[in-house]
Amino acid sequence: MRVPNSVVLPVGTHVDCCQEQEVAEKTHDIMARITAMLVERKSNLAHFIDNLEGSEEPKFYVDQCERLKKMESCTLTILNLVAVNCTDHRDIKKLGATILEHVKNEELFPEVIRVLPPVYRQVEAAIVDIAQSEEMADHGMMDLQYLLSKLSQHEHLASLGRELLQDILRYLHRIGLVVWYEEIKHLESTVFLQPTFLITMFKLLVRYHLVQQLENIS
Repeated sequence: MRVPNSVVLPVGTHVDCCQEQEVAEKTHDIMARITAMLVERKSNLAHFIDNLEGSEEPKFYVDQCERLKKMESCTLTILNLVAVNCTDHRDIKKLGATILEHVKNEELFPEVIRVLPPVYRQVEAAIVDIAQSEEMADHGMMDLQYLLSKLSQHEHLASLGRELLQDILRYLHRIGLVVWYEEIKHLESTVFLQPTFLITMFKLLVRYHLVQQLENIS
């Protein structure tokens, strides 16, 4: 919801545990809940903005107000839910085909038709090599400046500058090859070359009944 022009494809799993009628009902219910959630979000943001602008000292809340307005302007496209049986390889292939079909839709993803300079592909290939090398730690975290120095060791990337690398990292972040939180001060100099590490970490930290589990610790 914070990413401009996001496209979300909801996926319903465990179809094999449901009757056909149940799948249709649950699909309808989930899509209705998502629609209601987006309406509520829009209403809440408008309410927060009105409160800040109508406060006695609105000048103190300019930054907050601008952030909220930026969030309010983020468009979010929700595609139709795809229901799959994860134990059936045919359903997995169907999901892959659906994703590919949406990604090729130029209205949803204008970037699909963008022609990238050769250096983008060269940096991408070099980063993949670095991420897969034996010297790379499992967490895949690397200092931005160190990554630049490693890339500059490649003959065809010797003149690669920090600014160009940052542009390329933004692109690689968008396509999911790396994760780079440039907008977070404490993380702006760190590049995650193994995004799956973050997924594993979040799965350990953020899980169902987490609060309950923590409260049960004496």
